Amino acid sequence: MDVQKKWDAIYSKQDAELAASTVSLVLEQNQHLLPITGLALDLACGLGANSLFLSEKGLKVHSWDISAVAIYQLDKMALKRNADIHTQQRDVIANPPEANLYDVIVVSHFLDRDLTAKIISALKPGGILFYQTFCLDKVNDSGPSNPAFLLADNELLRLFNALKVRVYREEALIGQCDLGWRNQAMLVAEKV
Repeated sequence: MDVQKKWDAIYSKQDAELAASTVSLVLEQNQHLLPITGLALDLACGLGANSLFLSEKGLKVHSWDISAVAIYQLDKMALKRNADIHTQQRDVIANPPEANLYDVIVVSHFLDRDLTAKIISALKPGGILFYQTFCLDKVNDSGPSNPAFLLADNELLRLFNALKVRVYREEALIGQCDLGWRNQAMLVAEKV
């Protein structure tokens, strides 16, 4: 099964209304760091909760995903909410973002290490990256199982070391593993 068909099948089974209300924690907790205006990219946007949130915050939003089903559902939600979102079914690996275009880039639950330099390049000077995805050190089976799609310890910091870190969180397996925010890492970083 190719990647698009895989994600089309996954998104066909999800409740689009519910998914549209589930904003990434990195964005929700750090929304005060968003610019008041500007252009945002929700890279590998899925059903678009982050896109809708960014639009509600006053940003113009480009939302890209490989899944035609996800883009169709997001288009319906954006129309319903009168959101300023421009969607595109796009393979972001084959067709990454252009340089110096975005004030904000959000990446949630997507990892392709080869895109790191392109993501950094796509930010304007002063642009902010909000990134959240799964780690190899997990307390349960949530998220992908393939290590290619899981971050090593502190890897997110290393991948985006050209940016100035503003927020970082990764709790790994220390302390009381039944408490806290586990299984993922989050980064908010600025291009200076």
